[in-house]
Amino acid sequence: MRAFLDTRQAVHDPKHFMANGRVLPNPEVPERIARLRAGAEAAGCVVEAPQDHGMGPIAALHSAEYLTFLRTAHARWSRIEGASDEIVPNIHPASRSDGYPKSVLGQAGYHQADTSCPISAGTWEAAYWSAQTALSAARVISEGARAAYALCRPPGHHAFADLAGGFCFLNNAGIAAEALRLRGLRPAILDVDVHHGNGTQGIFYARKDVLTVSIHADPARFYPFYWGHAHERGAGEGLGYNLNLPLPRGIGDADYLAALEQGLQAVDSFGADVIVVALGLDAHEDDPFQGFRVTTPGFARIAAAIAARGLPVLVVQEGGYLSPALGGNLTSFLSGLA
Repeated sequence: MRAFLDTRQAVHDPKHFMANGRVLPNPEVPERIARLRAGAEAAGCVVEAPQDHGMGPIAALHSAEYLTFLRTAHARWSRIEGASDEIVPNIHPASRSDGYPKSVLGQAGYHQADTSCPISAGTWEAAYWSAQTALSAARVISEGARAAYALCRPPGHHAFADLAGGFCFLNNAGIAAEALRLRGLRPAILDVDVHHGNGTQGIFYARKDVLTVSIHADPARFYPFYWGHAHERGAGEGLGYNLNLPLPRGIGDADYLAALEQGLQAVDSFGADVIVVALGLDAHEDDPFQGFRVTTPGFARIAAAIAARGLPVLVVQEGGYLSPALGGNLTSFLSGLA
């Protein structure tokens, strides 16, 4: 299986993270790249650098206003006397329809949903090459490959069209799915991260040309809280094209696989000819976020169920945080897919 990674993703090294009112080390660290790469290579992947597909495919999903903010915000922030090294918003609009300020502090509150996505000097470069990684994997799928893996970091599924959040800046899986759609394919995005893919849902919520399915811990008491509930089915033309499968905290392999079958039936009914898997390995029993108790062999079973549909599969990396099992979980998934 071909795999893609750009080492410039490592220049984003966030320090700020807040949980339950406490400032903690950010778990989305560059070390994830080395462990995931080792896991991919153990599964037989040949890792190569992505091509540069430019801004066009990114701007197909993200607003020019938002992309301008991401590209320029840190330089502007650095001109503020006494500013921190990273952009962390401390004020947010009450509504997305409120005014758009000129101040970078005000724009940060508009474009950053929470304190989990601090912007540093290297954030834009890393996010850009993370998106190019997904686009390069999408290209080989469109050229006939049956499977490809994009080691994307920072991840993307919490990023809306004009809003960062939850460690995410550019929606890599969504960008890849849109690129596949524009090449004449009919993509379904299957999000198996322990957290709901709220940004992906938001981008495609009113569209019927991309199916979005997310299996995740019930957001009633789990991030992202405000999205991911079962009644969210899409809007307008997109009504019925979004499926959320929230599950109780602590479920294991059997319950997960039952929900996955329900999600894959929706993929069948949609008539997809390619599946974009937003792969979160944070459903594992030893992941720091402790949402589910999926085992390492369970990831192989999840992948095998997806592969059994007989469709090309593009795997885009989302969550999965530092634990001794991280690399092995990816090896298990990619081996099961093959």
